[in-house]
Amino acid sequence: MFKDARNAQILFLSLFLGLGVNTRDWTVKPELIITVICTCLLTQGIIVGLQQLNSQSLQVWDFNKASLSSWKSALITALGLCLLLRANSVNTMILAGVFAIASKFILHHRGKHFFNPANFGMIAALTLTSDAWVSPGQWGTETWYFLFFLGLGGMILKQVGRWETSATFLTTYAGLEAVRSVYLGWSLDVYTHQLMSGSLLLFALFMLTDPRSIPNASQSRIVWAIMIASLTFILQHLFFLSTALFWALFILSPLTLVFDEIWSAPRFIWLNSRSTRFSV
Repeated sequence: MFKDARNAQILFLSLFLGLGVNTRDWTVKPELIITVICTCLLTQGIIVGLQQLNSQSLQVWDFNKASLSSWKSALITALGLCLLLRANSVNTMILAGVFAIASKFILHHRGKHFFNPANFGMIAALTLTSDAWVSPGQWGTETWYFLFFLGLGGMILKQVGRWETSATFLTTYAGLEAVRSVYLGWSLDVYTHQLMSGSLLLFALFMLTDPRSIPNASQSRIVWAIMIASLTFILQHLFFLSTALFWALFILSPLTLVFDEIWSAPRFIWLNSRSTRFSV
């Protein structure tokens, strides 16, 4: 079942969503969750279908494989939006879903999209609407959440081979926060409270490590993760931006193309996808 890491991602993200709704008392409306999922799947299906119609040489077998690959990726994007983005209206969530999926097919270079779809959809909703928001503290800071996210996220990272990205980001961010805490004379409790955030771990273990949109080479992923952690720290503490994590990723995502030119490495392809055309 978990030979394809996306199966594990779908299962675990679904568990996170159910856990949050049932234990964190989120004011998440079921109709908005359904709207996001349907929007992402429908948008992906329409675009893939149009591509298939425009390709005269595409075989039926390849299209079936592409469809399987497509709905998994779209569902992961939808679950990411459900976990982190909040809105008051259905239209806002539809906008986020459409922008998230469309970004993969519009903003790409040599067949590789360089924005994380869920991240792009979140930023689009935050900037283009007046009723969207992200609540970084919605997961709380309980120790068992920390261990739960870390354990399940680690299982997926082991499969996709992008563990160094999360490790570098968390180490850099934790180091910067440690320096700040010492400078301000804060206690260890304050420091650990800042790091044991469910939203921080969801970002580091799932959004930051999307193997299809991050740099290909291990060296470039390490440099990229350090830059994102540093920018996150600056935006959060100098500009008091509560959504610093997501803005840092959005701002630095185009550098993926630069790093891929500097450090050459094979592009990631999902295990069950034999055509890079649709392995999104």
